[in-house]
Amino acid sequence: MEEKLVRILNDMAEFLNISQMKKLQEVLLQHLAENAKKQDDIENEEYLRLFLEAKKIEGCSERTLKYYRVTVEHMLRHILTPIRKMTTEEIRTYLVEYQKINNCGKVTIDNVRRNMSSFFSWLEEEDYILKSPMKRIHKIKTKTVVKSTISDEDIEKLRDQCTETRDLAMIDLLYSTGIRVGELVNLNISDVDLEQRECIVYGKGDKERRVYFDAKAKIHLQNYLDSREDVNPALFVTLDAPHERLQISGVEIRVRKLGRRLGLERIHPHKFRRTMATRAIDKGMPIEQVQKILGHSKIDTTMQYAIVNQTNVKISHQKFIA
Repeated sequence: MEEKLVRILNDMAEFLNISQMKKLQEVLLQHLAENAKKQDDIENEEYLRLFLEAKKIEGCSERTLKYYRVTVEHMLRHILTPIRKMTTEEIRTYLVEYQKINNCGKVTIDNVRRNMSSFFSWLEEEDYILKSPMKRIHKIKTKTVVKSTISDEDIEKLRDQCTETRDLAMIDLLYSTGIRVGELVNLNISDVDLEQRECIVYGKGDKERRVYFDAKAKIHLQNYLDSREDVNPALFVTLDAPHERLQISGVEIRVRKLGRRLGLERIHPHKFRRTMATRAIDKGMPIEQVQKILGHSKIDTTMQYAIVNQTNVKISHQKFIA
């Protein structure tokens, strides 16, 4: 507060005389002190509630809100200092202890840091605090790991392993569209246009976009829908009555189980998304179009999916250099 007061007085010094400056200082001290007292009365948990409400209005998913809440609540249980008085040193010590106690890797601890940084940045923007104590805690450097994709051969194995028409349709839709598992389970039958081989999905922040699927996915979707006897509007439902909308956990469990039966390494829904993006880029699709299909707001996110195939590098070298 003192720092802000000095800045205001310095900015006004050339426009006011001494008596006016004294009066301005008096008024500012009175109002800033009243405001500070009001903010001192706010409990740490209330700041978190206000933050989550703001993020909900901005369109954050329930999953993201839960991640924010769990991260900040854990911090508040271990740092008892009022939020307005928390220091960089306290938070840095907390992160070090968190990593030791939970034996977590650099990626995990950086995710925690990023969530906390969002919380304190919001508090600063809303003038609840003067300066975020996270500003001097920078991104934690992690090794760039080239994540694997699903080969064409393994995709065929997964198709052959499916004993339910639903699972076959689900796998091919994930593989050809690259949609998120959360987007998959939120799809309704009315969102799908089989004739045009396209569907409308609602991504992060309820952003609507159109995605496209191939002929195999169309055939398997048609077969699955023809086999349905329920009236649920959801595109994918549970196999057993009362045939409720399939949840994210249901898709994840099913896909992992199919992979395990075949002895395939780490098969999960997001791997289909990464595979689709990598295939598209390998075949020459412009990165901006891949970004549009995946529903990324920043192209940097899309670039993370651009795994460079070493064989393609060799072919390109022979084409352009040799």
